[in-house]
Amino acid sequence: MGESCSTMALRIIDEQEEQELVMDFTLTAEQQALQESVRKFARKELPEIARAIEESDEPVSLELRKRYGELGYLGVNLDTKYGGGGLSHLDAVIVLEEIAKISIAVAFPVFESCFGPCLAISHFGSETLKQSILPGVCSGELVVAVSMSEPAAGSALTDLSTKAVVGDDSITINGSKRWCSGAGHSEVYVVYCRLSDAPGAKGIGAVVVPKDTAGLSFGKREKHMGFRGVTSADMHFDNVQVPAENLLVPAGGFSKLMDAFDLERCGNTTMSLAVAQSAFDYVLEYSQQREQFGKQLVDFQAVQIHLAEMKMKVEAARLLLYRAVVNAAQGLPSVGESSVAKCFANETVREVTGKAMQLMGGYGYSTEYPIEQKLRDAWGWGIAGGAIDIQKVNITSALVGRRFNQRAK
Repeated sequence: MGESCSTMALRIIDEQEEQELVMDFTLTAEQQALQESVRKFARKELPEIARAIEESDEPVSLELRKRYGELGYLGVNLDTKYGGGGLSHLDAVIVLEEIAKISIAVAFPVFESCFGPCLAISHFGSETLKQSILPGVCSGELVVAVSMSEPAAGSALTDLSTKAVVGDDSITINGSKRWCSGAGHSEVYVVYCRLSDAPGAKGIGAVVVPKDTAGLSFGKREKHMGFRGVTSADMHFDNVQVPAENLLVPAGGFSKLMDAFDLERCGNTTMSLAVAQSAFDYVLEYSQQREQFGKQLVDFQAVQIHLAEMKMKVEAARLLLYRAVVNAAQGLPSVGESSVAKCFANETVREVTGKAMQLMGGYGYSTEYPIEQKLRDAWGWGIAGGAIDIQKVNITSALVGRRFNQRAK
Protein backbone atom coordinates (compact mmCIF):
# COMPACT_ATOMS: atom_id res chain seq x y z
CA MET A 1 0.00 0.00 0.00
CA GLY A 2 1.02 3.62 -0.47
CA GLU A 3 1.90 5.98 2.34
CA SER A 4 -0.88 7.33 4.52
CA CYS A 5 -1.60 11.06 4.23
CA SER A 6 -0.23 11.68 7.73
CA THR A 7 3.00 9.74 7.05
CA MET A 8 3.50 11.53 3.74
CA ALA A 9 2.88 14.90 5.36
CA LEU A 10 5.45 14.16 8.04
CA ARG A 11 8.00 13.14 5.40
CA ILE A 12 7.39 16.38 3.45
CA ILE A 13 7.79 18.44 6.64
CA ASP A 14 11.02 16.58 7.44
CA GLU A 15 12.32 17.28 3.93
CA GLN A 16 11.41 20.96 4.22
CA GLU A 17 13.13 21.25 7.60
CA GLU A 18 16.20 19.47 6.22
CA GLN A 19 16.27 21.85 3.25
CA GLU A 20 16.04 24.88 5.55
CA LEU A 21 19.01 23.62 7.57
CA VAL A 22 21.28 23.28 4.53
CA MET A 23 24.08 25.87 4.57
CA ASP A 24 25.24 27.18 1.23
CA PHE A 25 28.85 28.30 1.39
CA THR A 26 28.97 29.65 -2.15
CA LEU A 27 28.23 33.16 -3.31
CA THR A 28 25.17 33.71 -5.48
CA ALA A 29 25.59 34.35 -9.19
CA GLU A 30 24.93 38.04 -8.57
CA GLN A 31 27.54 38.19 -5.82
CA GLN A 32 30.10 36.40 -7.97
CA ALA A 33 29.46 38.89 -10.77
CA LEU A 34 29.83 41.78 -8.31
CA GLN A 35 33.08 40.32 -6.99
CA GLU A 36 34.52 39.85 -10.48
CA SER A 37 33.59 43.34 -11.64
CA VAL A 38 35.16 44.99 -8.57
CA ARG A 39 38.24 42.79 -8.90
CA LYS A 40 38.76 43.81 -12.53
CA PHE A 41 38.39 47.48 -11.69
CA ALA A 42 40.72 47.25 -8.70
CA ARG A 43 43.47 45.40 -10.53
CA LYS A 44 43.31 47.68 -13.55
CA GLU A 45 42.93 51.14 -12.01
CA LEU A 46 44.21 51.07 -8.43
CA PRO A 47 47.78 49.64 -8.21
CA GLU A 48 49.52 52.82 -9.44
CA ILE A 49 47.36 55.00 -7.19
CA ALA A 50 48.15 52.73 -4.24
CA ARG A 51 51.89 52.93 -4.88
CA ALA A 52 51.74 56.73 -5.08
CA ILE A 53 49.84 56.89 -1.78
CA GLU A 54 52.38 54.60 -0.11
CA GLU A 55 55.18 56.94 -1.20
CA SER A 56 53.45 60.26 -0.47
CA ASP A 57 51.39 59.19 2.58
CA GLU A 58 48.56 61.35 1.23
CA PRO A 59 44.95 60.11 1.52
CA VAL A 60 42.74 59.04 -1.37
CA SER A 61 41.77 61.99 -3.55
CA LEU A 62 38.28 63.41 -3.81
CA GLU A 63 38.37 62.46 -7.49
CA LEU A 64 38.81 58.77 -6.68
CA ARG A 65 36.15 58.93 -3.98
CA LYS A 66 33.68 60.30 -6.53
CA ARG A 67 34.69 57.54 -8.94
CA TYR A 68 33.84 55.00 -6.26
CA GLY A 69 30.52 56.73 -5.78
CA GLU A 70 29.73 56.54 -9.49
CA LEU A 71 30.54 52.82 -9.50
CA GLY A 72 28.32 52.16 -6.48
CA TYR A 73 31.16 51.09 -4.18
CA LEU A 74 30.27 53.55 -1.41
CA GLY A 75 27.41 52.81 0.96
CA VAL A 76 26.83 49.42 -0.63
CA ASN A 77 24.68 48.39 2.36
CA LEU A 78 22.98 51.76 2.91
CA ASP A 79 19.38 52.47 1.92
CA THR A 80 18.82 53.43 -1.72
CA LYS A 81 16.80 56.49 -0.71
CA TYR A 82 20.06 57.99 0.60
CA GLY A 83 22.03 57.00 -2.50
CA GLY A 84 23.22 53.66 -1.15
CA GLY A 85 23.22 50.32 -2.92
CA GLY A 86 20.50 48.76 -0.77
CA LEU A 87 22.48 45.53 -0.69
CA SER A 88 23.54 43.30 2.19
CA HIS A 89 26.48 43.53 4.57
CA LEU A 90 27.96 40.51 2.78
CA ASP A 91 27.83 42.38 -0.53
CA ALA A 92 29.67 45.26 1.15
CA VAL A 93 32.31 42.80 2.41
CA ILE A 94 32.79 41.49 -1.13
CA VAL A 95 33.37 44.98 -2.53
CA LEU A 96 35.68 46.06 0.29
CA GLU A 97 37.85 42.95 0.16
CA GLU A 98 38.61 43.21 -3.54
CA ILE A 99 39.67 46.86 -3.23
CA ALA A 100 41.60 46.31 0.01
CA LYS A 101 43.62 43.54 -1.66
CA ILE A 102 45.32 46.35 -3.57
CA SER A 103 45.93 48.41 -0.42
CA ILE A 104 44.07 49.44 2.70
CA ALA A 105 44.60 53.11 1.83
CA VAL A 106 42.67 52.99 -1.43
CA ALA A 107 39.98 50.95 0.33
CA PHE A 108 39.58 53.28 3.31
CA PRO A 109 36.71 55.41 1.90
CA VAL A 110 34.81 52.19 1.09
CA PHE A 111 35.48 50.88 4.59
CA GLU A 112 34.19 54.08 6.21
CA SER A 113 31.09 54.26 4.00
CA CYS A 114 30.03 50.63 4.51
CA PHE A 115 31.22 49.79 8.01
CA GLY A 116 32.10 53.08 9.71
CA PRO A 117 29.99 55.47 11.76
CA CYS A 118 27.70 56.02 8.76
CA LEU A 119 25.94 52.87 9.92
CA ALA A 120 25.31 54.43 13.34
CA ILE A 121 23.79 57.42 11.56
CA SER A 122 21.75 55.10 9.37
CA HIS A 123 20.38 53.11 12.32
CA PHE A 124 20.02 55.75 15.02
CA GLY A 125 20.10 59.17 13.38
CA SER A 126 17.15 61.43 12.77
CA GLU A 127 15.83 61.77 9.25
CA THR A 128 17.42 65.22 9.13
CA LEU A 129 20.86 63.79 9.93
CA LYS A 130 20.45 60.96 7.47
CA GLN A 131 19.41 63.28 4.63
CA SER A 132 22.20 65.77 5.35
CA ILE A 133 25.05 63.25 5.51
CA LEU A 134 24.39 59.85 3.90
CA PRO A 135 23.84 61.02 0.28
CA GLY A 136 27.17 62.87 0.45
CA VAL A 137 28.87 59.73 1.73
CA CYS A 138 27.45 57.63 -1.09
CA SER A 139 28.52 60.15 -3.74
CA GLY A 140 32.05 60.42 -2.36
CA GLU A 141 31.68 64.04 -1.28
CA LEU A 142 31.89 63.18 2.43
CA VAL A 143 33.83 60.76 4.59
CA VAL A 144 32.56 60.27 8.14
CA ALA A 145 35.06 59.22 10.81
CA VAL A 146 34.43 58.04 14.36
CA SER A 147 36.13 59.86 17.25
CA MET A 148 36.16 57.66 20.34
CA SER A 149 39.51 57.31 22.13
CA GLU A 150 41.11 59.88 24.40
CA PRO A 151 44.55 60.18 26.02
CA ALA A 152 43.19 58.46 29.17
CA ALA A 153 40.40 56.44 27.55
CA GLY A 154 41.36 53.90 24.91
CA SER A 155 40.39 50.35 25.80
CA ALA A 156 38.76 51.85 28.92
CA LEU A 157 36.43 53.81 26.68
CA THR A 158 33.80 54.47 29.35
CA ASP A 159 36.39 56.64 31.13
CA LEU A 160 36.17 59.27 28.39
CA SER A 161 35.88 62.85 29.59
CA THR A 162 35.07 64.93 26.50
CA LYS A 163 31.86 66.67 27.52
CA ALA A 164 28.88 67.91 25.53
CA VAL A 165 26.20 70.15 27.02
CA VAL A 166 22.83 70.08 25.25
CA GLY A 167 20.98 73.38 25.18
CA ASP A 168 17.67 74.38 23.62
CA ASP A 169 19.11 75.02 20.17
CA SER A 170 22.72 73.86 20.27
CA ILE A 171 25.23 71.45 21.76
CA THR A 172 28.55 72.71 23.17
CA ILE A 173 31.52 70.32 23.22
CA ASN A 174 34.81 70.58 25.12
CA GLY A 175 37.63 68.08 25.38
CA SER A 176 40.27 66.21 23.37
CA LYS A 177 40.34 63.03 21.30
CA ARG A 178 43.13 60.76 20.12
CA TRP A 179 43.67 57.98 17.57
CA CYS A 180 40.91 59.08 15.23
CA SER A 181 41.54 57.50 11.84
CA GLY A 182 40.71 60.16 9.27
CA ALA A 183 41.27 63.07 11.66
CA GLY A 184 41.99 66.27 9.76
CA HIS A 185 40.96 64.75 6.44
CA SER A 186 37.41 63.45 6.93
CA GLU A 187 34.64 65.99 6.51
CA VAL A 188 32.39 64.79 9.37
CA TYR A 189 32.99 63.14 12.77
CA VAL A 190 30.79 61.08 15.05
CA VAL A 191 32.13 62.13 18.45
CA TYR A 192 31.59 59.97 21.53
CA CYS A 193 31.21 62.27 24.54
CA ARG A 194 29.80 62.56 28.03
CA LEU A 195 26.32 64.04 27.78
CA SER A 196 25.29 63.79 31.43
CA ASP A 197 26.86 63.46 34.86
CA ALA A 198 25.88 59.81 35.10
CA PRO A 199 28.97 57.64 35.69
CA GLY A 200 30.56 55.31 33.17
CA ALA A 201 28.61 54.22 30.12
CA LYS A 202 25.33 55.70 31.41
CA GLY A 203 26.47 59.25 30.65
CA ILE A 204 27.86 58.60 27.17
CA GLY A 205 26.24 59.40 23.83
CA ALA A 206 27.38 60.76 20.46
CA VAL A 207 27.23 64.00 18.51
CA VAL A 208 27.84 64.64 14.80
CA VAL A 209 30.42 67.40 14.20
CA PRO A 210 31.41 68.78 10.75
CA LYS A 211 35.12 69.40 10.21
CA ASP A 212 34.76 73.14 9.58
CA THR A 213 32.94 73.85 12.88
CA ALA A 214 34.45 76.78 14.79
CA GLY A 215 36.52 75.68 17.80
CA LEU A 216 37.46 72.28 16.34
CA SER A 217 41.18 71.94 15.69
CA PHE A 218 43.60 69.13 14.92
CA GLY A 219 47.02 68.30 16.31
CA LYS A 220 50.10 67.28 14.39
CA ARG A 221 49.50 64.38 12.06
CA GLU A 222 50.90 61.15 13.43
CA LYS A 223 53.25 58.84 11.55
CA HIS A 224 52.64 55.14 11.94
CA MET A 225 54.53 51.97 11.05
CA GLY A 226 51.88 51.22 8.45
CA PHE A 227 48.53 52.67 7.40
CA ARG A 228 50.19 55.16 5.07
CA GLY A 229 47.54 57.30 3.43
CA VAL A 230 45.24 57.00 6.47
CA THR A 231 45.47 60.19 8.52
CA SER A 232 45.45 60.23 12.32
CA ALA A 233 45.76 63.14 14.73
CA ASP A 234 44.55 64.51 18.04
CA MET A 235 41.30 66.49 17.96
CA HIS A 236 40.60 69.44 20.23
CA PHE A 237 37.13 70.80 21.03
CA ASP A 238 37.14 74.33 22.44
CA ASN A 239 33.52 75.41 22.98
CA VAL A 240 32.55 73.72 19.71
CA GLN A 241 28.88 74.41 18.99
CA VAL A 242 26.67 72.39 16.66
CA PRO A 243 22.88 72.45 16.18
CA ALA A 244 20.83 70.45 18.65
CA GLU A 245 19.65 68.18 15.82
CA ASN A 246 23.26 66.92 15.52
CA LEU A 247 22.69 64.79 18.60
CA LEU A 248 23.00 61.23 17.28
CA VAL A 249 22.56 59.20 20.46
CA PRO A 250 21.65 60.77 23.85
CA ALA A 251 23.23 59.91 27.20
CA GLY A 252 22.61 56.29 28.08
CA GLY A 253 22.90 55.13 24.48
CA PHE A 254 26.44 53.79 24.75
CA SER A 255 25.31 50.20 24.17
CA LYS A 256 23.56 51.23 20.93
CA LEU A 257 26.75 52.90 19.75
CA MET A 258 28.75 49.77 20.48
CA ASP A 259 26.18 47.64 18.66
CA ALA A 260 26.90 49.74 15.56
CA PHE A 261 30.62 49.48 16.26
CA ASP A 262 30.31 45.69 16.09
CA LEU A 263 29.66 46.17 12.38
CA GLU A 264 32.75 48.38 12.10
CA ARG A 265 34.68 45.46 13.57
CA CYS A 266 33.47 43.42 10.59
CA GLY A 267 34.98 46.06 8.32
CA ASN A 268 38.24 45.74 10.26
CA THR A 269 37.99 41.98 9.79
CA THR A 270 37.52 42.43 6.05
CA MET A 271 40.59 44.65 5.80
CA SER A 272 42.62 42.04 7.71
CA LEU A 273 41.30 39.29 5.47
CA ALA A 274 42.11 41.24 2.30
CA VAL A 275 45.70 41.89 3.39
CA ALA A 276 46.16 38.23 4.35
CA GLN A 277 44.58 36.92 1.14
CA SER A 278 46.64 39.22 -1.09
CA ALA A 279 49.87 38.32 0.74
CA PHE A 280 49.06 34.63 0.37
CA ASP A 281 48.22 35.01 -3.34
CA TYR A 282 51.50 36.81 -3.95
CA VAL A 283 53.73 34.33 -2.13
CA LEU A 284 51.93 31.34 -3.66
CA GLU A 285 52.83 32.63 -7.11
CA TYR A 286 56.32 33.60 -5.96
CA SER A 287 56.98 30.09 -4.61
CA GLN A 288 56.27 28.66 -8.06
CA GLN A 289 58.65 31.04 -9.80
CA ARG A 290 61.57 31.35 -7.39
CA GLU A 291 64.15 28.56 -7.61
CA GLN A 292 66.69 27.41 -5.02
CA PHE A 293 68.92 24.34 -5.09
CA GLY A 294 67.76 23.69 -8.64
CA LYS A 295 64.01 23.49 -8.03
CA GLN A 296 61.00 25.69 -7.29
CA LEU A 297 60.42 26.74 -3.69
CA VAL A 298 57.01 25.09 -3.74
CA ASP A 299 58.70 21.70 -4.23
CA PHE A 300 60.17 21.86 -0.72
CA GLN A 301 58.04 20.14 1.89
CA ALA A 302 58.55 22.88 4.48
CA VAL A 303 57.23 25.47 2.03
CA GLN A 304 54.23 23.27 1.24
CA ILE A 305 53.37 23.04 4.93
CA HIS A 306 53.61 26.82 5.39
CA LEU A 307 51.39 27.47 2.36
CA ALA A 308 48.80 24.98 3.61
CA GLU A 309 48.75 26.59 7.07
CA MET A 310 48.33 30.03 5.53
CA LYS A 311 45.47 28.82 3.33
CA MET A 312 43.66 27.21 6.26
CA LYS A 313 43.83 30.35 8.37
CA VAL A 314 42.65 32.63 5.56
CA GLU A 315 39.69 30.40 4.73
CA ALA A 316 38.69 30.09 8.39
CA ALA A 317 38.85 33.88 8.80
CA ARG A 318 36.61 34.33 5.77
CA LEU A 319 33.99 31.91 7.07
CA LEU A 320 33.90 33.59 10.49
CA LEU A 321 33.47 36.98 8.83
CA TYR A 322 30.73 35.74 6.51
CA ARG A 323 28.89 34.16 9.44
CA ALA A 324 28.90 37.44 11.37
CA VAL A 325 27.61 39.59 8.51
CA VAL A 326 25.11 37.05 7.13
CA ASN A 327 23.59 36.46 10.56
CA ALA A 328 23.30 40.23 10.94
CA ALA A 329 21.36 40.41 7.63
CA GLN A 330 20.48 44.10 7.22
CA GLY A 331 20.83 44.76 10.95
CA LEU A 332 23.85 44.75 13.25
CA PRO A 333 26.01 41.73 14.14
CA SER A 334 26.32 40.25 17.61
CA VAL A 335 29.28 41.28 19.74
CA GLY A 336 30.27 37.63 20.11
CA GLU A 337 30.37 36.78 16.43
CA SER A 338 31.96 40.07 15.37
CA SER A 339 34.64 39.78 18.07
CA VAL A 340 35.46 36.18 17.17
CA ALA A 341 35.78 37.15 13.50
CA LYS A 342 37.89 40.25 14.17
CA CYS A 343 40.18 38.59 16.69
CA PHE A 344 40.87 35.58 14.49
CA ALA A 345 41.40 37.67 11.36
CA ASN A 346 43.71 40.09 13.22
CA GLU A 347 45.89 37.21 14.40
CA THR A 348 45.70 35.49 11.02
CA VAL A 349 46.88 38.48 8.99
CA ARG A 350 49.91 38.90 11.25
CA GLU A 351 50.79 35.23 10.92
CA VAL A 352 50.20 35.03 7.18
CA THR A 353 52.16 38.16 6.29
CA GLY A 354 54.96 37.01 8.59
CA LYS A 355 55.13 33.61 6.90
CA ALA A 356 55.00 35.28 3.48
CA MET A 357 58.01 37.43 4.37
CA GLN A 358 59.89 34.42 5.73
CA LEU A 359 59.26 32.41 2.56
CA MET A 360 60.53 35.27 0.40
CA GLY A 361 63.62 35.86 2.52
CA GLY A 362 65.46 39.09 1.74
CA TYR A 363 63.07 39.89 -1.10
CA GLY A 364 60.16 39.94 1.33
CA TYR A 365 61.98 42.53 3.43
CA SER A 366 62.62 44.79 0.44
CA THR A 367 60.39 47.75 -0.36
CA GLU A 368 60.60 46.69 -4.02
CA TYR A 369 58.13 43.93 -3.18
CA PRO A 370 54.68 44.30 -1.56
CA ILE A 371 55.02 41.97 1.42
CA GLU A 372 56.84 44.35 3.76
CA GLN A 373 54.04 46.89 3.34
CA LYS A 374 51.40 44.25 3.92
CA LEU A 375 53.15 43.12 7.11
CA ARG A 376 53.28 46.70 8.40
CA ASP A 377 49.60 47.23 7.62
CA ALA A 378 48.71 43.85 9.11
CA TRP A 379 49.77 44.80 12.62
CA GLY A 380 47.60 47.90 12.74
CA TRP A 381 44.29 46.08 12.48
CA GLY A 382 44.87 44.17 15.73
CA ILE A 383 45.16 47.52 17.50
CA ALA A 384 42.50 49.58 15.69
CA GLY A 385 38.86 49.04 16.54
CA GLY A 386 39.60 47.29 19.82
CA ALA A 387 42.83 45.41 20.54
CA ILE A 388 43.05 41.65 20.10
CA ASP A 389 43.02 40.96 23.84
CA ILE A 390 39.97 43.20 24.29
CA GLN A 391 38.16 41.09 21.68
CA LYS A 392 38.98 37.98 23.69
CA VAL A 393 37.44 39.59 26.77
CA ASN A 394 34.36 40.42 24.67
CA ILE A 395 34.15 36.82 23.49
CA THR A 396 34.22 35.45 27.04
CA SER A 397 31.70 38.09 28.10
CA ALA A 398 29.34 36.88 25.36
CA LEU A 399 29.88 33.27 26.45
CA VAL A 400 28.86 33.86 30.06
CA GLY A 401 26.27 36.54 29.32
CA ARG A 402 27.68 39.38 31.42
CA ARG A 403 30.22 42.18 31.21
CA PHE A 404 33.39 42.04 33.27
CA ASN A 405 34.40 44.91 35.53
CA GLN A 406 38.12 45.32 34.86
CA ARG A 407 38.31 48.00 37.57
CA ALA A 408 37.16 45.69 40.36
CA LYS A 409 39.85 44.66 42.82
